Amino acid sequence: MRRRRLAPLALAVLLTGCGIPTDDTPRTVSPPRGPLSSAAPADTTAPAGSAAETLCLVRDNRIVPVVRRVDSPPTIADQLRHLLAGPSSTERDSDLTSALPGAVNGARATVTGTQALVAVDEPADVGGRSDEVLAFGQIVCTLTGREDVSTVAFLRDGKALGVPRADGSLSSRPLTRGDYAPLISER
Repeated sequence: MRRRRLAPLALAVLLTGCGIPTDDTPRTVSPPRGPLSSAAPADTTAPAGSAAETLCLVRDNRIVPVVRRVDSPPTIADQLRHLLAGPSSTERDSDLTSALPGAVNGARATVTGTQALVAVDEPADVGGRSDEVLAFGQIVCTLTGREDVSTVAFLRDGKALGVPRADGSLSSRPLTRGDYAPLISER
């Protein structure tokens, strides 16, 4: 009878003694190479394409890069239009939203060198959002995720537009992903 009681205990000791040893200090782990992954599952209602398109959406007041599959590499105009259209139904089911409606209702982009110039329309007075920093961060994060864009500058009526950065300051200078880094979540 005593052996029967000791057998499970011996097995537990044996199993907990095996495994991966722990480190005394944290160790840096490099992420695997490849495209950004998405916390949201793929939209199964849309056909899977051969090209990846990264859009930056919002979850829990954080900017979340989401990879969609499209038929061909998107132009900057396509990508901005897809971003303004907002999350797909599957992405909404994963609690992804957009801060763009009310803050940025319309925008057009052109690329000069590696800088995207984004002309934004005047926001609507009704239903405006108070999270403009997330809205402009979504655009900067999305466009600088492209290989051909390193900075984004905003215009309204042909003039430089000061937009909020993650630190709360306004900038009319070209912005990078780093200006919104504290708000970006990779998952």
